[in-house]
Amino acid sequence: MTTETTSTPDPNTNPAPTPNPNPSSLIHPRREPFEHGLLPIPKLIFPDPTPTLIQLKQQLSTHNRVSSSLLADSLQISTDHARLILDTLSSVLHSDSDPLVKARPDEVDSVGADLRDLILFLYIQSYKKLLPRTHKDAAAVADVWPSTSAFDGYLSALSPLQLVRSNSRRPSQADEEAHQLSYLKKHMANILSLLAEPVEGEGEGEGEREESLVLSMEGFEHLGFLLQFGDKGSEVVTLSQAAPFFANSDPDMPAAPAPATQVHDWISQNIASALEHITERISSKENGPANSSDFDVAMTDACTSSIKTSPGARGSCFIEGISKLSFVKQPSDLKGSSSVKVLNCHDSILYILAPLRYATIYGCSDATIVLGAVGKAVRVEHCERVHVITAAKRVCISNCRECVFFLGVNQRPLMVGDNHKLQVAPYNTFYSELEEHMADVGIDATINRWDETLALGVVDPHDSLSHPAGVPDVQAEPVARVDPDQFTNFLIPNWFGAESPGSTKDNPFQLPEAYLASQQRNIKNLGETKKLLREAPLEENQKRELSSALHLLFKDWLYASGNVRQLYCLQGD
Repeated sequence: MTTETTSTPDPNTNPAPTPNPNPSSLIHPRREPFEHGLLPIPKLIFPDPTPTLIQLKQQLSTHNRVSSSLLADSLQISTDHARLILDTLSSVLHSDSDPLVKARPDEVDSVGADLRDLILFLYIQSYKKLLPRTHKDAAAVADVWPSTSAFDGYLSALSPLQLVRSNSRRPSQADEEAHQLSYLKKHMANILSLLAEPVEGEGEGEGEREESLVLSMEGFEHLGFLLQFGDKGSEVVTLSQAAPFFANSDPDMPAAPAPATQVHDWISQNIASALEHITERISSKENGPANSSDFDVAMTDACTSSIKTSPGARGSCFIEGISKLSFVKQPSDLKGSSSVKVLNCHDSILYILAPLRYATIYGCSDATIVLGAVGKAVRVEHCERVHVITAAKRVCISNCRECVFFLGVNQRPLMVGDNHKLQVAPYNTFYSELEEHMADVGIDATINRWDETLALGVVDPHDSLSHPAGVPDVQAEPVARVDPDQFTNFLIPNWFGAESPGSTKDNPFQLPEAYLASQQRNIKNLGETKKLLREAPLEENQKRELSSALHLLFKDWLYASGNVRQLYCLQGD
């Protein structure tokens, strides 16, 4: 990457500066749009997105920002789907100063999205996730996935965990980054044509149009939605600062637009340099010893029992392979990480009590996972018999089975893919710093849409792992609400006692009336039971016998439920 000051480029020239090979200055894809921004809405999957989006851009050219009603009319989609697009785009935008990000929930429809960001968001809906490495007996796997059961009509004969285990390994972070960069390199000419504008008086002929397109610095900055410079905690450099044709421009005198062909050459060379670097890292990693602190953190086999917690690429922390343990992470443990990925953890209780931007839970089973406050998005994928407790702006649940979600969410929970026997319930816990963490990431405790689930169908066109091409869609299974009589509070241990700096003393989300009444009945019944035990007309030796019996029953329950393990783990911590 070149950082020298350059003069305003001549539109008739096409210099090709050589990218800087320094790893800290390599270009990277922004992972958030690809991990949290893909929506399986058929009308957003364009066979040929470029002409469709050019037409949409022209149709909306008089609008700097696009409201949900205008978007619904333009794409011929429902208002629910249009609002979902705006909410999803808001959660993955590159600039927190954008009005859509700062808008209150009741303002989103009117504030709308920047047209250029919206166009880029719609373009990448054609992206397909990277396929996992082939199973050694691929034919045997193909025989059972996907298939429809004659008894229950389910699309898959494999459970989410069986599906994870049916492949030798999921793509690593480096694999996925290389796949995303390759996608962007292949489509960059089309993407730039959607951001560029023609030079007035030039390119009248059909063949001259591409040569006459130019990008303003403002338009170029919108590429920051897809690409960025900086790695491993280094300061992120804006694209215009990195680009030789816009670097060091005077804010009071904006730089002249750059030819789209020059921008394309520069980005392509930077992507090629980054891909070469990633290929070398993957090659050296496959031929050398594994290093858990490296950013290429592989998603290991679901039955692993090793523990791996490591800082990842650009502010991510990985918690992987935890089995039969209780595990606690607080802000000081995350070392500045703004996102967490919990991968392949089993038969455990995980407390991640910190303010986060993003969280991903993948391939877990028989676990309880408490996420503190997540200000952008939570994604839960390929999990079985997991309880997830989280306060979050939004949550997406994909290909899960027999899971329960205790939610404090400001947006409708999104159900994607092949989900079965899922339940939702209102948020049911607190810890001393919860309200402080919620304020840090912008979660509103007065809004909880926990039971307003939105299902987008069983087939996810972006996920070739779960649903290969050609599999017909079927109606999604409805999500059940937890019976209020079965609803209980979840107690998070207070490890620091009076030393804890937080002020939260109760659940910040108001419980619905039926759940509140059930909670009050439970509290009343507990109080009456305690009173009966205290006032029972028993001799001292009988009281001791009763106390011993209660302790024995409680101990039996601890062992039978597996909660005794949590006591030992937390005592050790």
